[in-house]
Amino acid sequence: MEGVIDALTRDLLTRQAGFDWSVTEFVRVVDTRLPPRVFYKHCPELQQRPVATPSGVPVHLQLLGADPQALAENARQALALGAISIDLNFGCPAKLVNRHDGGASLLRQPERVYRAVKAVAEALDGEIPVTAKIRLGFANRRLAVACAQATASGGAARLVVHGRTRDEGYRPPAHWEWIGKVRRHVSIPVVANGDIWTLEDYWKARTLSGCCDVMLGRSALADPWLAPRIRHWQQTGERLADTTWTMRASVLQEYAALQRQHLPDRVVVSLVKQWLAQMRQGNAEANQHFQRLKRLTDLDTLLGSLTPSTSALNACEPA
Repeated sequence: MEGVIDALTRDLLTRQAGFDWSVTEFVRVVDTRLPPRVFYKHCPELQQRPVATPSGVPVHLQLLGADPQALAENARQALALGAISIDLNFGCPAKLVNRHDGGASLLRQPERVYRAVKAVAEALDGEIPVTAKIRLGFANRRLAVACAQATASGGAARLVVHGRTRDEGYRPPAHWEWIGKVRRHVSIPVVANGDIWTLEDYWKARTLSGCCDVMLGRSALADPWLAPRIRHWQQTGERLADTTWTMRASVLQEYAALQRQHLPDRVVVSLVKQWLAQMRQGNAEANQHFQRLKRLTDLDTLLGSLTPSTSALNACEPA
């Protein structure tokens, strides 16, 4: 979720009941202790109490790195700044990150996962929890259970498992049944992640994985009302209506209004299009609007065109 889940996005996505907690974009750790400004950039919520979105959803700080000592020092730095939880990223599949020995690259050696988690857990000394996120492996699933056990043995209090290997990227399907296999081999809570785009996906992911909880990533951006619909279904057994384009457009307009308070319009245009591109996933109507809007470069024109009249929209459709 690098580059798409900043504090403003967290604010917008958590305004309705649905999320129990959220995670920052990763703070990249190499070999030194980072200054406070880096942590505040990724997690401005650290400057307030509680460390949460404006609607009160807790925000957990994520670190990505490979050097146990550097991760430990930065975990202590984050703790001193008020962090309420440290999440360790062993799931990022990005080639650049993996080439620099970060993210999913560590899944090739479970012992390295163990050492990283253990160093951070010992540095925090129980003051705040350490959690972790993994994939099912790097090139294959052979070490999936071993990597999960490494996080638990190292001291992680909870584990999120994305149901693909690094080499599978984001190609469907996510192997929810394999998350279940991992879950049965560790004693800590496991959260299922990957390809949960609809209420039906949520139910299948829970059923096949045996997990009580799921984590939403790209799907929360694609459908900002997915988490509230899941929560409502959990509590009442009733299905809320599907998210409409008007609802999606309202989120984009609010997002742009917040971002343009401190960013140039040209940058905001790119950010709005980036989110709109996420909304295309599995939604033909959003994709139609993306195709209609993707070449606009003026922010006010873009925002004013988000909700065109029906006749104007039909005129854009191919014959």
